[in-house]
Amino acid sequence: MSPDYEAEYNNRARVPEHPGIIAGWAADAAACRAARPFEAGIAYGPGERHRYDLFPAAGDGPVVLFIHGGYWQALDRSFFSHMAAGPNARGLSAAIMEYDLCPNVPMAAIIEQTRMAILDLWRRTGRRVVPYGHSAGGHLTAMALAVDWKALDPAAPGDLTPAGLAISGLFDLPPLVGTTINKALGLSEPEARRLSPIVHTPPAGRRLVAAVGGAESAEYLRQSRDICRVWQQHGIDTTCLELAGANHFTVIAGLADRDSELTDRLVSLCAA
Repeated sequence: MSPDYEAEYNNRARVPEHPGIIAGWAADAAACRAARPFEAGIAYGPGERHRYDLFPAAGDGPVVLFIHGGYWQALDRSFFSHMAAGPNARGLSAAIMEYDLCPNVPMAAIIEQTRMAILDLWRRTGRRVVPYGHSAGGHLTAMALAVDWKALDPAAPGDLTPAGLAISGLFDLPPLVGTTINKALGLSEPEARRLSPIVHTPPAGRRLVAAVGGAESAEYLRQSRDICRVWQQHGIDTTCLELAGANHFTVIAGLADRDSELTDRLVSLCAA
């Protein structure tokens, strides 16, 4: 029997307490902005949502770039400022970006906007960029690893995105096509395959940690396991990290803390 994809990918139904968790994100993010200096609303493109906030830190390693989730159709950077707190405490400058949403733009445009933000961050700081994203942001993180940066900007370092942390990511998109999620996305089967990270191979030397909550659906667990297995077959250094007891909404909580496992993993990805 095939999975019930509608139920497997309906995270809000699976976690009835999600409104309180999302409200907590907004409160924690506002507190983070109030507590530390940052550069607000840096434009990486011409659109109103082509913006990121930059939370600087003293270290001289890569800049980390948080990419939010919301099934490519909801939320913005104001909910996630606290995702900079853990990295900042470990000496990593962190940017929190947002992007246009479906159905106003197609998913392919959001992938392109992520690349634009990474290039802008590199041009601004002179540093490589390690993306870390949640849910749809996990998908965008993986897509940012599978890029030939020299083809986009010959001046860019070939390893502009040397590694990434994809949390509860979506790497195999065709299962979404028959769900209500696709109403806003408008993906055909061929387009869903084309925009799936699992069918792309990053350049040699890139590294991926795919983290997922142990209490997430079987499909989310499969997605993270599969991207690690497939990319590893192509010689990419991958790690699948299952966080015991975490659901789709609580799984990112550790990024606000200096010494959490997620922050440790992100720091490790920036160290090599």
